[in-house]
Amino acid sequence: MRELFSAAQRFEEHRPRLRAVAYRILGSVGETDDAVQETWLRLERTGIENVDDLGAWTTTVTARVCLNMLRSREQRREEPLEAGPWGAERLPDPVVGPAAAGDDPETAALTADSVGWALMVVVQELNPLERVAFVLHDLFAVPYTEIGPLVERSEDAARQLASRARRRVREQGTRGAVPDGDPARRRRVVDAFFAAAREGDIDGLLSVLHPDAVLRSEGGVRGRYTTRITGAADVAGQAVTFHRFAPFVHPASVNGAEGVVVATGGRVLSVMGFAVVGDRIAAIDVLADPDRLEALGLTPHALGIREG
Repeated sequence: MRELFSAAQRFEEHRPRLRAVAYRILGSVGETDDAVQETWLRLERTGIENVDDLGAWTTTVTARVCLNMLRSREQRREEPLEAGPWGAERLPDPVVGPAAAGDDPETAALTADSVGWALMVVVQELNPLERVAFVLHDLFAVPYTEIGPLVERSEDAARQLASRARRRVREQGTRGAVPDGDPARRRRVVDAFFAAAREGDIDGLLSVLHPDAVLRSEGGVRGRYTTRITGAADVAGQAVTFHRFAPFVHPASVNGAEGVVVATGGRVLSVMGFAVVGDRIAAIDVLADPDRLEALGLTPHALGIREG
């Protein structure tokens, strides 16, 4: 019993990193916790005394569990979700916390290294092997010598997987994938966006939108993507419709960057994440699917939102 308690203590030291790895691969908060729990069960069966490097071992096992989960997703789709206009099936789960992200340890742990929601969207488009190789190497500095056996490829083939994934990420565009500059300045840009939307000020919206801005929105039936709009003018045209939500918009942290939660009547209606580069908004991601929001357990009270 003492040995098991000691193993559990040591495992807990690695849990934040393991959750971060799993979340970036899976894009699902619920599956992230399942993957980390499975890693613990495998450690119990293996015996911690048989593990030389607990950090490396648990990272590899978590990634392997995630890879299996991605493959299972493909195999069990009896009623497959329609792909979105850009290839991915759905927006990844946002990690939402109070506007001061540092006040929420769970949010800070999952969004360590400031990997924004915009990058998470692009990562979900990679195939399972590319996704694992890219996440492990580019985001967690795992060497290809360890990635190769995990993805059942040679070291060179693992390197090619990550390179191909990296190229696809660049091609898709990840402006704003990593929060840029001072948080207070980024928040001012988002505030200016909503002020212009509230007044129906197209010129004001264009002044804070990147020329190639993209708006991705998911809502409605079974979590399908419903909207993808590109270009500042078209995004601005859609944004003026946000004015009706103005009384219910509350600042929030979304994947460690600026965002808002639209909430009223004790319910969260949508989560909006913003990728800000310089003084312009490069990407806006909106999750408004009520089933997914409920599954994430988001409530105004948990986010420190006072309505009324």
